[in-house]
Amino acid sequence: MCSSDLHRPGTGPLSTSVLGEGEPSPIPKIRAQLPKLSASQLLPSTPCVQVKNKQEAFSPQLLEWCLQRPITVIRGLAQVCDMDLSLYTTKSLVESHPNHPLEIRTQLEQSSEENWDPALHQQVWYCTSSRSHTTISKYAEYLSTSLKEAKDKLGDDFSVNPKLELKTDPESGLPLRKTIKFGTNCDLSDEKKWKPQIQELMKLPCWLRVVSAGNMLSHIGHQILGMNTIQLYMKVPRSRTPGHQENNNFAAVNINIGPGDSEWFGVPDEYWGPLQELCVKNNVDYLHGSWWPKMEDLLEAEIPCYRFMQRPGELVWVNTGCVHWVQASGWCNNVAWNTGPLTYRQFTAAIHRYEWNKTQRYQSIVAMVFLTWNMARNIRVTDTNLYNAMKRTMLQSIKQTVLMQMFEIGRAHV
Repeated sequence: MCSSDLHRPGTGPLSTSVLGEGEPSPIPKIRAQLPKLSASQLLPSTPCVQVKNKQEAFSPQLLEWCLQRPITVIRGLAQVCDMDLSLYTTKSLVESHPNHPLEIRTQLEQSSEENWDPALHQQVWYCTSSRSHTTISKYAEYLSTSLKEAKDKLGDDFSVNPKLELKTDPESGLPLRKTIKFGTNCDLSDEKKWKPQIQELMKLPCWLRVVSAGNMLSHIGHQILGMNTIQLYMKVPRSRTPGHQENNNFAAVNINIGPGDSEWFGVPDEYWGPLQELCVKNNVDYLHGSWWPKMEDLLEAEIPCYRFMQRPGELVWVNTGCVHWVQASGWCNNVAWNTGPLTYRQFTAAIHRYEWNKTQRYQSIVAMVFLTWNMARNIRVTDTNLYNAMKRTMLQSIKQTVLMQMFEIGRAHV
């Protein structure tokens, strides 16, 4: 190959795209490009599976079911796999490592139907959430105080999923909402410190595990905190995780430890474009920002949304690219991580988000080219479509390397 074949490298910009030759950068679909939906399709019933025994838990049919739906609640899985979820309770965590760091998000206590601006003047999409840090034991004290206050106040009416009293200031007419602290992003990656918690999750079927040969993210060769390691969330009622897609559109697993419930909202991945349009319209950044969608806005824009409760012991499977946001209904802990099923859909969704992130000047968390080469080295790929997609990515990366070398040689001779 000579430089004349490539029209003198260096005379124009070198493409960094790993998509196929001539394939444009991915652009999200607008609502008009997607099918019309009926009223019932805008609020679809949530896919739910009750697992009765280990045979069902480890059956390939369960994986296939989950791969065909945007989001799924799996009930009974922890029980039939004999998992000890008490390892993830606040009591166990405090006894294990009381001084382990924990990120705090200070938020407004409000119902999942509302999202007020900081001055409580109007409802907005921007989700106010300031960050600080503490330890597990200090947050446990806050949790304990919160529980005791609720029990003293409610007496016999106390519930681990307490109803929120929506009060209004009689003088100003503005809503009264107190602030709460959400314990988030507690890193359980250290195998020496958290060995029992990490090993317990190996009881799950392999496609749900944090580490598995069939999980793309296990082939990256290094830890990506919260993705191929476990993260824990400690919540008081109304703690919320704002709207997002997982990093590079990877799938996710989330187990509610309890004792309270978590309320989930999920939008199928093909509707992330219209959702992004609404973010722009409401002055929030889809990728970088913190946002909480208003349900009436979604209905008006004809964006379908799953809505459901995750009870203690239930596992939520968030499929490739599903947009979701979550609010605690009660006091509860959750453990979560990402996984990458070895499918053509997952790989291309990750690559497309990798390319779209570049257009948004957003650093992808997963180094997709590096991951693809590692997968090719470690795995025998039998899916023809996945094989060809990986091959295309690797060829593009070789081409870029050659072009950059030729560009540098050309510069040296100028």
